Amino acid sequence: MTQQTLHPMLNIAVKAARAAGAIINRGSMDLDLLKINTKSPNDFVTEVDQLAEEAIIDTILQAYPAHGILAEESGRERGNKSSDFVWIIDPLDGTTNFIHGFPVYCVSIALTFRGKVEQAVVYDPNRNDLFVASRGRGAYLNDKRLRVSRRTRLQDSLIGTGFPFRRGDNFQRYMKMFETLMPLCAGLRRPGSAALDLCYVAAGYYDAFFETGLSPWDIAAGSLIVTEAGGLVGNFTGEPDFMNQREILAGAPKIYGQLVPLLSPFTRVIQEEVAPAEAAAPAEEAASEESPKVRKPLRLRKKAAEGPDAAPANGPAEDAPF
Repeated sequence: MTQQTLHPMLNIAVKAARAAGAIINRGSMDLDLLKINTKSPNDFVTEVDQLAEEAIIDTILQAYPAHGILAEESGRERGNKSSDFVWIIDPLDGTTNFIHGFPVYCVSIALTFRGKVEQAVVYDPNRNDLFVASRGRGAYLNDKRLRVSRRTRLQDSLIGTGFPFRRGDNFQRYMKMFETLMPLCAGLRRPGSAALDLCYVAAGYYDAFFETGLSPWDIAAGSLIVTEAGGLVGNFTGEPDFMNQREILAGAPKIYGQLVPLLSPFTRVIQEEVAPAEAAAPAEEAASEESPKVRKPLRLRKKAAEGPDAAPANGPAEDAPF
């Protein structure tokens, strides 16, 4: 997909991502001078995040002033809060990497229409790698069409993930997940940028990716790029409502299918209410003493309830002006 064939709205997203990338690259040359604030333990924001986000929003609203905005640092402060079009923005995914000079971070921009992601850009300013996707038109890296891995055996697969890092995260749950998966795959990797991790699934570098505790701006763009590259995306039980469930599983179809039964015991998906007598006996028989209990999802701290619901992987697009 060349610059000339990009959808006009995707073209604006690319322009915004490159503007943010230029700010990030300039900031990376003077890391010692950065002003760094702490949103919560191990969760940082820099002046570069804020400047990059401002540049993205300015670029988008100059072209589409009636559109809505959902951004990591400013939430819904700008844009039209009632628009069917909502841009979901992470100006610097991988801030902790950035402030340490570890070159794995990116800009992530997605456009949703009535809750469904239609356009996506993830830009890696270190490598000048531009991942783009339009619903129904495929996913691309620097004009090269992307396809997910063709591997079919979990034992041959390289899987990306993210470690819990916030206060209140369930470290024991993650240790159980690692204990389950590590002997069954070729390796687990954690670079520290979920948006790039999803793009690496789309490119076939990873065979799958999973993580919990993520927000819509972490995964909106990457999820479309994966599905447009032929992959599947869902929550740990394989259902499509992952965007606001704070958990995601993405992968090549064969590997995704093998991971769902392994990860489903660790889901945080809200379960339907059932009578205690109906639920107790089957649950006790199915779960071993070491299996983790199903828990309700953590609520997003930053306007997550307003985030869009995801579409089923590879599902048909709604009637939208794209």
